[in-house]
Amino acid sequence: MIDDTCDEPSVKPVLFVTGHAPAYRVAAFERLHEREDVEFALFGGRLKHGGGPTAQDLPFPHRHVREHELYALAASGRYRAVVCPTGGRVAVLGAWAGARRARVPLILWTSLWAHPRSAAHALSYLALRRLYRSADAVVTYGPHVSAYVRARGAHHVHVAPQSVDNAFWSSPEVSMPNDPAWPANAAVKFLFAGRPAREKGLGVLVEAWSTSGLQAPTAALVLVGAGSTPPWVPAGGAVVGLDHVSPTELRNFYAAADVLVLPSIPTRTFREPWGLVANEAMNRGLPVIASDAVGAAAGGLVRDGRNGIVVPAGNPIALAAALRRLAGDPSLRARLGEAGREDVSAYTHDAWAAGFSDALADVALSRGR
Repeated sequence: MIDDTCDEPSVKPVLFVTGHAPAYRVAAFERLHEREDVEFALFGGRLKHGGGPTAQDLPFPHRHVREHELYALAASGRYRAVVCPTGGRVAVLGAWAGARRARVPLILWTSLWAHPRSAAHALSYLALRRLYRSADAVVTYGPHVSAYVRARGAHHVHVAPQSVDNAFWSSPEVSMPNDPAWPANAAVKFLFAGRPAREKGLGVLVEAWSTSGLQAPTAALVLVGAGSTPPWVPAGGAVVGLDHVSPTELRNFYAAADVLVLPSIPTRTFREPWGLVANEAMNRGLPVIASDAVGAAAGGLVRDGRNGIVVPAGNPIALAAALRRLAGDPSLRARLGEAGREDVSAYTHDAWAAGFSDALADVALSRGR
């Protein structure tokens, strides 16, 4: 139950407006609530990222609302600050206007590091730029997003580093994949995990694989989430398409694989904000091949030569060279993978929550400072 009674200003909660609370975000939201006393307003809408819709049982105060109800909620005077995302045109306008009506700080949470170029998004550019400038603080997915919003007038910018449940993804409780299509006999297994969408770069990856000359049983490419029989997968057994799997099954795939590949490409409407599969795989000690259109690479988690290889987006020749290089050098795979395991340990739910606490401290409203 949510207590709607008005509290004293010093103990009012923070209103956090967002579309969903998918499973991979629940623990992070819980940490933030524990730190700052937060109520989440979930307005639904499209969910382009993996992880499924809002979980059923949520361990923090929340309410399901319609976008048009957010103005009255934010303006109610029950909250000491309002956090809102850039997604949902009505939602962001309602949260912004409501916060201004209540005369409480507005904190913007954003993932964009390139504005979409569709006709509809072109109309929103000036409004979003005004929002960057007028927000009392901004919290971003990483330094790549921070640089983008600062260039457009944002101030008091903080990073909430993208996080996953590191304990779950690094757990020793794994088993060999039981899917009969899993290429257990391949010496080196490259893994893709994601939606079968153009921006995920599957077309570039398949072209790069064909160009690389890698073949079974020397190497195999497993496409998790692409579907069991995608028509564009070349014959020959070296490329395997699989349907979407559960987190536990995906963890087993990471444990049995050797390299993760994130070949995302920029499109008119999308540029990969992060790519949480990088965090997941690095927890299992996998090196990562990522394009420079992947937020995890632009934002500093995946670093070329340190814990992975970063290639130009949409370049199948460069991607093929990276595939061949890691296929033929087990010591390099081990070195990059171990560095990745070390680096991802800093990307925790507590660090994510601390980014919002820093933003609240910037407007003198953090409970801890």
